[in-house]
Parts: sequence; structure tokens; C-alpha cells
Amino acid sequence: MKFKIVKCSLFCFGFLLLSFLTQAQNVKGTHQIIIQLNTADTSAWSSTIGNIKNIQKIWPNNLQIEVVVHGKAIDFLVKDKTHLAKDIEALTKDGIQFSACENTMRKHGLDKSSILSFAQTVPSGVVEVISKQEQGWSYLKAGVN
Repeated sequence: MKFKIVKCSLFCFGFLLLSFLTQAQNVKGTHQIIIQLNTADTSAWSSTIGNIKNIQKIWPNNLQIEVVVHGKAIDFLVKDKTHLAKDIEALTKDGIQFSACENTMRKHGLDKSSILSFAQTVPSGVVEVISKQEQGWSYLKAGVN
């Protein structure tokens, strides 16, 4: 009889522990996504905006996204060259971060005043992507669907 009680107690304890761990995972549950955008293809830019909006529909809460823009995509965040400023601004208000690579900005002769005011800058776009991945963020390469 004692064996059955101990066995039942261990089973219940294991079940409770498993339930607790599952709930603890869900409480943390923030989806962290780093998106790398480095193409001049404006359809990839629009696709990136669409992907973010679709992710927001599925995960409306506990979502952290950073779009790192470097290389040939830099015009995506340049005030006078982007056609998506309103979309980028709206997503920024939703907590999405857009980061321009300072190495790329220097290469193209751009200063921070050239970049959309609601975007941020990072010293190196590639290093930012790598750092986020090392911190456990999910990686998404921007492209055309």
C-alpha cells in the first residue's frame, strides 16, 4: 500500500512540475526575432513589412522584433528615398525596432539626420544580427515571398 501511495505521490509531483515548467515557459514566452534586410529590392522591403504585420497577427503580445538594415537596403531607412516611411513609423509605434548600420551609412556618405527619425542606428549591422542570435533571438532573412 505504501508503495502505491509513494508511486502516486511521485506521479502527481512530476505532473505538477511539468505543468509549472510549461507555464513558466509560456509566461516568459516573448518571441524575439531579428530580421536582416540587405537588398535594394523594394519588393523585399514591402515583403518585410508584410511579414512583420503577419507575425503580429499570430503573436499580438510578447513580441520583440528588430529589423537590421545594411548594405544595399540602407535606402529603406533614408528619409528622402524610402516609400515605406508611414508603415515603418506605424510599426515603430507598435514597438518594432528598425536599425540602420553605421558602417553602411559611412560608406554611402549618410549621417543620422538622413535616416528616419524613429529609426535607430547600430555600429555594425552584421554584428547586431550575430549578437542577437547569440542571445537566442530567432533569425529571419528578409526577401521576396
